[in-house]
Amino acid sequence: MKKILIIGSSGGNLFNLGGASPRKLLDEILIQIKAAELEAEDLLFVTAGESMDTANDHTRASIYRLEKHQPVEIFNGNLKDANIEASKVDSYLADRIRNNEVDGIIAMSVDPEGTNLHTIKAAIETNIPIVGTGGTSMAMITSKGGNVIASSGTTGTTNRTRAVSFISCLCKHWDIKYNPQIGGSGHKEEIASGNVFKNINIRGIMISSLPGFIAMALVLALSKIPALEGLGEVTDLLLKALPVMMAVIAAKQVSELDEVSILSGVIAGVLSVNGGIIGGIIGGIGAGILVHYLFGKCIQWRFPMTTVNIVAGGISGLISGLIVFYFIGPVALKAGNLIKEIIELAVSFNPVLAGTVAGLLIWPAILGGVYHAAILPIVLLEMEKTGNSFLGAVDMVGLVMVSAGITLANILSPRDKGEAAVATPGFMINMGFGTFVEAAYPFMFSNKAVFIGAVLSAGLGGAMVGFFDVRGTAYVPSFTAPFMSNNPIGFIIAMAVPLLSALIITLIANKRATNKKKRDEATHNSPLKLESY
Repeated sequence: MKKILIIGSSGGNLFNLGGASPRKLLDEILIQIKAAELEAEDLLFVTAGESMDTANDHTRASIYRLEKHQPVEIFNGNLKDANIEASKVDSYLADRIRNNEVDGIIAMSVDPEGTNLHTIKAAIETNIPIVGTGGTSMAMITSKGGNVIASSGTTGTTNRTRAVSFISCLCKHWDIKYNPQIGGSGHKEEIASGNVFKNINIRGIMISSLPGFIAMALVLALSKIPALEGLGEVTDLLLKALPVMMAVIAAKQVSELDEVSILSGVIAGVLSVNGGIIGGIIGGIGAGILVHYLFGKCIQWRFPMTTVNIVAGGISGLISGLIVFYFIGPVALKAGNLIKEIIELAVSFNPVLAGTVAGLLIWPAILGGVYHAAILPIVLLEMEKTGNSFLGAVDMVGLVMVSAGITLANILSPRDKGEAAVATPGFMINMGFGTFVEAAYPFMFSNKAVFIGAVLSAGLGGAMVGFFDVRGTAYVPSFTAPFMSNNPIGFIIAMAVPLLSALIITLIANKRATNKKKRDEATHNSPLKLESY
């Protein structure tokens, strides 16, 4: 039986997609480990009371370990002390790896140069397979020589999809048969007794909804083909469905009651359509709150389970949806339109300037944790109206194409031989899927010239977006992105320019770094010349 070590933290973006509820996140992984007939050997998970993007030393934090095959909180205090305690466990886990007590690692938003330093070092020494999420951390592990067999960012994932992906990759690596467990733990009474308001997370709701917006954008692009003009009606229908989708996701995330909350979200979403996606989110949150409390009350009153589902799922969605329909919907629609009008006003005033500023700021935004909190929601609001987005196009050219250019340069002319192997997967994912811009981080952080070049190239790409008045989206294969935009030719140029710019700047920076290294080595190895007197 293969033995798995689980390490990580509640993370930055992961916090919004499961990390804020560590027991639920870890339970899902343990369920899938058991389904694969593997064994969870040990666990070290540090969780904070807020996203690691904004957390500080004084943020409340906990440490979870594995006891009797269950995640147990062993420490509760501030984040600084939690990291100190976790570092002590880190050395112990490293010894277990070196003693061949661990066969594989699941890593989620780990700290390879801090809290998890010794564990990762031991994993690299023993070459055991590593799977995980967290673009920055997984890129660092790969660059250090870790045997990473699968990695990704967290956008668009759930606890279950992550857990199934982790175990699927490990089982495939070990040639083990695995049938995912799709059922939950079923502790409904325990779930219904918690604090529902802590589950309200607008950013998490909007990020989880991204695939629906991409589907709509794809249908919109196909409808532009003369033979497929009839798909225009499908696009209109999908636009109306977006608030329903948002309401379902909101209700499910808030209530944590799966099918019951989905039903409630559908009812609330249908009644919230006239409020746009903001109305849908409000309706879904209201439905999730009502589901949570009505479910708990019905259980306490010992209603039959069928009646519990009818009351919790049906009545909660109806009440929330009617409130949005009659009172909140018109205001929510105006708020959404106002945000979109502000973007359009800035673009119409000076599109090149607007694009340049957006491009220059997009790398600092994603590094500072602002991207998922502010930029992506605005992209979705823009897409609700037109099916594509000005900021979505800047995302593609300023992040995805720049990351692709940096990684391509390190494939063609790396500073060290091992960097090409690190850069290749990142380049392929960026070009093939329009995501995983974190692949450029190791090269940006290790060379200031590359970092500055990335920011400048993104600004140049944003200027091209403004110049050609492009509306588009990321998170799709790069070769399809232009055809999902309002200006395919302009988008192709806007994508090519920052890619080439980042490529050239990185090639030059790598060449200078290589030459400097050679000069330093030559100076270090040259024999001493003794002066004659």
